[in-house]
Amino acid sequence: MLFSKNAHSQLQSEGKDSTAQLAIRRLRLLAELINQSVGDALSDMLFVEVVLNHFRWSLQQWNAMYADLPSRMLKVNVKDRNAVQTTNAERTCTQPAGLQDRIDALVKQSSSRRSFVRPSGTEDCVRVYAEAATQKEADALAQQVEQAVVELCS
Repeated sequence: MLFSKNAHSQLQSEGKDSTAQLAIRRLRLLAELINQSVGDALSDMLFVEVVLNHFRWSLQQWNAMYADLPSRMLKVNVKDRNAVQTTNAERTCTQPAGLQDRIDALVKQSSSRRSFVRPSGTEDCVRVYAEAATQKEADALAQQVEQAVVELCS
């Protein structure tokens, strides 16, 4: 976890009331706990402990908050992987034009769907990720997104 200079600056401000002051103090302490230089696993573990304690959650309650959906990852060979450009931690496609609109339309066809594409960091290909309520639906969504990539990146 990284805190921007602006975030550090905001954490030096005083809250308008006691609730805001307590929240700012807690965030300031968390910023000191987290090792932003190397992402130290021990400080990350301590951060999780603090959050669980704050919300009075057990590990079982925390684990129950997330249910893994079936997914499919495909590799689509393309002439130039750099034709695909992304933003938002590689979850939103900005180029080629129209690809993200196609993905969004496919995702909206059913609930519990998600899909994104990103250029591979090592091969001349595009990675397609899809998840859905069932494995069959995730496979179908991945194939549909793959087809859109082939059509728009040829």
